Amino acid sequence: MKKTILVSGLLNIETTVAVKGFPVEYYPIDYPFFGVNSNVSGVGCNISKALTALGDSVELFSFTGSDDASDLITRDLERSGISTGHIRRTLKSTPASVVLYAPDGKRQIYCDLKDIQDQTLLPDQAESSIKSADLAILCNINFNRELIKYARKSGIITATDVHVLGSIDDDYNRDFMENADILFLSDEHLPCAPEDFIRQLHARFRNKIIVIGMGAKGALLFEADCNRLTLVPAFKNAKVVNTVGAGDALFSAFLHFYIKGFNALDSLKRAVVFAGIKIGFNGAALGFSDEAAIEKAIISHVGR
Repeated sequence: MKKTILVSGLLNIETTVAVKGFPVEYYPIDYPFFGVNSNVSGVGCNISKALTALGDSVELFSFTGSDDASDLITRDLERSGISTGHIRRTLKSTPASVVLYAPDGKRQIYCDLKDIQDQTLLPDQAESSIKSADLAILCNINFNRELIKYARKSGIITATDVHVLGSIDDDYNRDFMENADILFLSDEHLPCAPEDFIRQLHARFRNKIIVIGMGAKGALLFEADCNRLTLVPAFKNAKVVNTVGAGDALFSAFLHFYIKGFNALDSLKRAVVFAGIKIGFNGAALGFSDEAAIEKAIISHVGR
C-alpha cells in the first residue's frame, strides 16, 4: 500500500560547478565543459523526489519567492508528480545555492537562504496533512520548529536530519533533536568517534533510531529498543560523479522502507544502496532509483 509522507523543507535553485580539487587555486577563467549545471534542489525537493521515485505519496510544504525561480521549481516538481499546493510564495526571492565538487567526492556548498529563516509554518496550516500522514519529515529549518513539536505531540512518527553537528549542545538543532523519533546526521565535524557521539545523542534526546552517515565508510545505525549499534558498509558505485545529496538519499530511502514495514537494519541496507546509486549522477535531486533497482543491487552488496 502506498504511504503518505509529509515533507517540510527548503526548496532552491542549485548550480553545481566541477573544480579540479580543493583548495581551489585562483585563475581568472576556466572552461569545465558540461561541468556547470543548474537544477531545482533543496532538501525538501531532494527528499520529495526520492520518496516519489520509491512509490510514496508526498505532501510538500515550503516557501519560495514570487519570481521566475519559483515558477521553475513549481514546473519541475509537478513534472515529478509532486503537488505544489502547500508551497507559499512569500519570500523576497527564492533561495539559491552553488556547489563546488571535486573528482575525489569532496564538495563545498554556498547556500543563500534569502529570508526563509524569518518564516514560520504554523501547526494549523498543516494540521490535516499531519493527521492523515504515515510519517512527518521535518527538515532542520526555522519554519519547522513549531511544526515538529506539534507533530511529535500528535503521535505521528517524526524524522529529521540535522546534517553537520559538532556538539549535542547545538542550540540551533535542539528543537529538532528533541522531537525526532528518527534522527539522521553526518560524521563530518563530530567531536569524537561516531559510536561515542551516537550514544551521547541517545542519552540526551532518547531518539528511537539514530543514523550517522559516514560517506565511503557506510552508515552507523543505533536502535534504542535493543540498544544495538550496527555499521552498514557503503555501496561501491564504480562511477562516483557528485556526492551532493547522498545524505538526503540515504535518509529518504531508509524512511521509505522503514514505514513500509522493514526493520531498521534492513531499511538501512537498502538505503545505502539507494544513496550509492544516486552519487553516480550530477545534482542533489537527480539519480533516484526505484525499488526494483535497489533489490537487484542489494543481492551483490549485502545479501538478503
